[in-house]
Amino acid sequence: MSDRYFVETPISSDRAMLGGAEAHHLIHVMRAKRGSRVVLFDGSGAEFAAAVETIGRSEIELRILSREEIDRELPLRITLGIALPKGDRQKWLVEKAVELGVAALMPLKTARAAAQPVERASDRLRRAVVEASKQCGRNRLMEIRKPQNWAEFIEDSAAEPCRLLAHPQGFHRGADPLPNLKPPQSILLAVGPEGGFTPDETALAVAAGWHTIDLGRRMLRIETAALLLTAMASQWYAGIGRGEGRGERGE
Repeated sequence: MSDRYFVETPISSDRAMLGGAEAHHLIHVMRAKRGSRVVLFDGSGAEFAAAVETIGRSEIELRILSREEIDRELPLRITLGIALPKGDRQKWLVEKAVELGVAALMPLKTARAAAQPVERASDRLRRAVVEASKQCGRNRLMEIRKPQNWAEFIEDSAAEPCRLLAHPQGFHRGADPLPNLKPPQSILLAVGPEGGFTPDETALAVAAGWHTIDLGRRMLRIETAALLLTAMASQWYAGIGRGEGRGERGE
C-alpha cells in the first residue's frame, strides 16, 4: 500500500491538496505526473481514489475519483498506557501498535521510567502513526494522547470497565481475567518501565479496580510486553465473543 498518502485536511469535495512531507515524497521520490493515480486517506475512516491534477513546487492538487468506506479497525477499542522506552524504540513501538490496531496510546510518567515523556516528542510519534497507517492500511489514526502521571491516569480511568495491568504476580496467560464479562467495547492496558511499576503504583491500580496479568517467566522489554498484552487482549476479546469465557462454559 505504498501509494497511500495522508491528507491532513478532511476531504469534503472533489479536490484535495497534498503538502509537506507527503507532497515531497510524491513529487521527488515517486516522480508523480499529471494523471498519476494514488489513494488518499484523511483519518475519517474512508479511502479516496485520486488522480494528480496539478504539481507545484511543494504541493499537489488531486482530483477525487471515488470515496469508499473501508473499516480495518478492531471491534475492540484498545487504549494503551505505557512508560515509553528510550530513543528509536519509541517509534518502533508506535509502528507496531498501529499495525495491531491500538486506538490510542497514552505516554505515562512513572517512578522508574527511563524516558519521561515530553509533549514535543509526541509530534514525532504522531508522524510515525501516519507512516505506519500508510503501510498497514488503517484509515483512522491511532491517537497519541498527552502524557499523564500515574496517579492521574488511574483516576481518569475509573469509569473504564475493563482494565489490565502487566505485572509478574498477576493471573497467568491463557486464563480469563474477567470470566463473567460480556465482550466490552473498549479495554485499557497498562505497561510499566523496564524496572516495573513500584509496589505503590501497583497497589494504587489494584485498589482502583485494575486486574494484573503475568506475561510469562522471561523478562520482556517494554515494547515486547506492550505488543504481547495487546495481542492477548484482542485474542481474549475474540474468545469471549464466541462464548469461550470460563463463565459462559460453566467452569
